[in-house]
Formats: sequence, structure tokens, C-alpha cells
Amino acid sequence: MRFSKKSEYALRAMIELTQEFGHGLVQRKLLADRQNIPLGFLEMILLSLKNAGLIGSRRGAHGGVYLIKSPREVTLGQIIRLLDGPLAPIACVSQTAYQKCQDCPHATTTTCPIQRIMLEVRNAIASVLDHYSLEDFVFPDKGLPLTNIKRKRGSRATDVKTPVHQS
Repeated sequence: MRFSKKSEYALRAMIELTQEFGHGLVQRKLLADRQNIPLGFLEMILLSLKNAGLIGSRRGAHGGVYLIKSPREVTLGQIIRLLDGPLAPIACVSQTAYQKCQDCPHATTTTCPIQRIMLEVRNAIASVLDHYSLEDFVFPDKGLPLTNIKRKRGSRATDVKTPVHQS
């Protein structure tokens, strides 16, 4: 499975916002320059992230964007699904956008050899992306090692910081 450039850019932008969490706003142009993302494309990505309630923004000369939620609360899976859609390689194993197969000869049977394996692929991808937050991605020393994907979500206290708005 390959993620889109949109998801890659979104993760890079969210990394930057995670590093600045609680320290104020990050100007869009600065974010685009630091992460080498075309500004127009970044604007579209930021709008998706804002509409999903992950980031906030303020307009004006001293405006910018900031994380609304704590980096502990935002998983990589949330970001990927938001921008690329379901993680499942085929629609009949998706948990968020399930579609019954129409043309598959196994669609009317109870066991499909393709579905069985693709469900395992989907679950493996989801187990990694849904068990790591932005904080884990940016500050791996705060949590468990990145090689341990069996960590339970919500095991640490969540302390949401309010972004500092500078005038």
C-alpha cells in the first residue's frame, strides 16, 4: 500500500505543529518552506485538517495554524484516513468504507481466500497507524519504543494545552 503525497505532506505538517504545540501559531508560509511543501497544496491539506477538528487557525499578519488537540490524541491512522480514505487494500475488508464485492465469484460464499488475506493486511496496517500518536512519532522517547506496536491507547494522561495566540 502506498500513501498519497497529500498524506505525506499532512504528516510532515503535523510533525511541525506537534513540535510547536503550546508555543503559539505557525505561519502557513513558514510551514510550507520548512517542510518543502507547495503553499497552495498545503492550504488544501490544512483546510481538511481544520474541517476534521485537528487544527485551528487565525487569519491576519500574526495569524497561523496550531494543533487543537494534544499530540497524544491524534493518531497517524486518523490523518491517513482523513486524506487517503480507508486503510483497507480492498473495499470488502474496510471497517470505515465497507462495500460488498459485486463481481467476485466468492462474494456469495462465506469464505473468500482474497478477503481473508487482505483483512490481515488491513489489520496489520491499522494496528501500527492507530496505535501511534503524533507525540509518539515526534517524541518516541516519551512513550514506548517505536518497535512495540501492541501499546494500549489512552494509557497516559492527556493534558491538553491551549495554544498561545500572539498579537
